[in-house]
Amino acid sequence: MADVVIIGAGHAGCEAALASARLGMDTLLLTLNMDGIALMACNPVIGGSAKGHLVRELDALGGEMGRAIDDTFLQSRMLNMGKGPAVHSLRAQADKQAYQNRMRRALMTQDHLTVRQAEAASIETENNRVTAVTTATGMRIPCRAAVVSTGVYLQGSIIIGEHRHDGGPQGLLNASLLSAGLRELGFELRRYKTGTPARVDVRSVDFDEMQEQKGDEPVVPFSFLTDRKLDNTYSCYLTWTTPETHRIILDNLHRAPLYSGKIHGIGPRYCPSIEDKVVRFADKDRHQIFLEPEGKESREWYVQGMSTSMPEDVQWAMYRTIPGLRRCEFTRLGYAIEYDCIDSRELRPTLESLRIGGLLFAGQINGTSGYEEAACQGLLAGMNAALRLQGKEPVRLTRDMAYIGVMTDDLTTKGTDEPYRMMTSRAEHRLYLRQDNADLRLTEIGYAAGLAGEERLERTRRKREETEKLMAELHTTRFAPGAALNSFLEKHGQPESVGSLSAEELLRRPEIGIRDLQELKPELADVLPAAAEQAEISVKYAGYLEKQQHLIEQARRMEETVLPEDIPYEQIEHLRLEARQKLAKQKPASLGAAGRIPGVNPADVAVLTVWLEKQKREK
Repeated sequence: MADVVIIGAGHAGCEAALASARLGMDTLLLTLNMDGIALMACNPVIGGSAKGHLVRELDALGGEMGRAIDDTFLQSRMLNMGKGPAVHSLRAQADKQAYQNRMRRALMTQDHLTVRQAEAASIETENNRVTAVTTATGMRIPCRAAVVSTGVYLQGSIIIGEHRHDGGPQGLLNASLLSAGLRELGFELRRYKTGTPARVDVRSVDFDEMQEQKGDEPVVPFSFLTDRKLDNTYSCYLTWTTPETHRIILDNLHRAPLYSGKIHGIGPRYCPSIEDKVVRFADKDRHQIFLEPEGKESREWYVQGMSTSMPEDVQWAMYRTIPGLRRCEFTRLGYAIEYDCIDSRELRPTLESLRIGGLLFAGQINGTSGYEEAACQGLLAGMNAALRLQGKEPVRLTRDMAYIGVMTDDLTTKGTDEPYRMMTSRAEHRLYLRQDNADLRLTEIGYAAGLAGEERLERTRRKREETEKLMAELHTTRFAPGAALNSFLEKHGQPESVGSLSAEELLRRPEIGIRDLQELKPELADVLPAAAEQAEISVKYAGYLEKQQHLIEQARRMEETVLPEDIPYEQIEHLRLEARQKLAKQKPASLGAAGRIPGVNPADVAVLTVWLEKQKREK
């Protein structure tokens, strides 16, 4: 017996299990293989463009991924530093084995949590509510809620050239039974595909033919709780494909499963295989390739940018045309994997099934790709499973609150016809939804739910108070005209001033940062760095932030107009037939969500608004 059963122990399952158990639910985590817990089956990286935002938000809510990668990274870099703060994103190279061990340790030492190796075969329901999970060996586990986080294992099929076999990633078994169980519950399954490159033995790599890519100093941690000094210990390396690489691929395109019809699943548009890149971008004579370490105790290196399912002989030939890899030896071949997933529009924004109470889904089963997307869904699903059982309101993150909210809204209102990847361009409020302020946006929500602890809350409050104090000080501090001020202005390429200037006025200038102001006001050196960062962004982007806040308030009014689940859409006059069908099927939680459903246009939203007002008057 368990309160909550989590099916699958990938990045979604780990966060779901920890969230549920930390909220006091007796939680059972089922995994196909104890050695596959938190496996990085593809690239050994946490974070990246937009994904770094997700990890910061996960951490602010009380998740584990941020702390785990801070404990086990090999190299860390902040991406997009040549652009504005809205798109700055952390990316860390992980020690794969150390990360798995770190996450496994968190699971094994967590109160109220049991981890067991078993394959889930079916989910039992009664009166449209979860009652039990049954395993392949016939064990019936009574429960009150279940989270399905099966990753790419559902009917997983590995493809290398003409060769195909049933299996999961990196030689693990697939899950062969649960797909039928989900169909029996009425879920429509679809087939998606992803892939991975070959791994090479580091002893066969000639790094002197590549460009070294060092990490950043100082290292910025992912977790808001990490305050110790972190150090980079490894470099990554950049190289390029060659015309010869492309020739070999094109000459063997008829043998590529992607083009020969051997692959039927839909692949990720934003992470194409090398053969797909060569075809789609025929005007390019080379593509970037990165060599990335997989761990301190491993000789395997990951060849980022060379994902492929070409036959083995073609893989050997094309890899050995790349500078630095001309004498490479494989430890593992690249492959594609096809797997089953559901239509995410069958879920509420809380990730609970529209039809079956207590049944939630998280990760690649929902059509997403990426460790970070999976982990965030896992935390949300595990948290909401527990809150539901406690009779509390679930956590629903909206588009103006978090990247997690953008992702869940995209999935549950628009759906996805390809593996979904989070990108900064998906967030219309991205100047507000920065990674640096994730704690200010979300920690109080995590604390109210019972997941984020006192220490997180206290750190967040201190950061907010220090920021507000500093903002007031910048506004009131003025520097008198004279030699000192003009010398400072000249040093930073600014014209002399005949009048006094406030610290805030100086900071608005692109050439002057808050650290520069220490020359005029040394006390600023003692300010909390996180508060200084917030204040500088607030001053420099004040006009843009004000406009964005206005748009957020407009959107929030639409989100706060709640739509009851029992609205008889088919009876609403002047609502188009397509809109009636889409709204009745997806049961949007708010007027804002209704307007984002494909097939529901602004006129339909207007009709719905009028109908709601009429209902209020009648009541």
